[in-house]
Amino acid sequence: MHNKVVFHTMKALNSFGYPVLRFNFRGTGLSQGEHDHGQGEVDDVRTALDWLDAEYHLPLIFAGFSFGAAVGLRASYADDRVGALLAAGMPVAPVAADTEEPRVYTFEFLEDCVKPKLFISGARDQFGPRAKLEALVASISEPKKLVVIEGADHFFEGRLRELREAIEAWVKDSVGS
Repeated sequence: MHNKVVFHTMKALNSFGYPVLRFNFRGTGLSQGEHDHGQGEVDDVRTALDWLDAEYHLPLIFAGFSFGAAVGLRASYADDRVGALLAAGMPVAPVAADTEEPRVYTFEFLEDCVKPKLFISGARDQFGPRAKLEALVASISEPKKLVVIEGADHFFEGRLRELREAIEAWVKDSVGS
């Protein structure tokens, strides 16, 4: 919630007048509950979408980073209130800590999703190898866009301006304001 990728994504969307809600998943930071390995976290995203809809009554764009992208896409792809999907640092090849079970994310549900989709990744993202990300994006329906930022890692270190510019261009060209 407080990392630079999430902050710059929020600033890019907010520059078009979209209200933005950043939140911690269950068991993260000061939030209640326990980490649920991506299952309960889908409900966390749905709860956030419900709140945004009730508070603002505006079309929604889902944007997530890393784990948040993986579970958020699952929660929002079929939600009629969500008009577009943005995934930064998509974990197509996640690496779990030695003490955890390996994380495996599948994205077949996106194959027939006709909402505008933006995937942004660093060329050196250790959780999003370019070939795997390109294969994922190739397997899903249009409209879609993949932006790979050269020299960037998973956290877009030193390349946050490019991240923000890519989001702003996509909103302007694909989503509207």
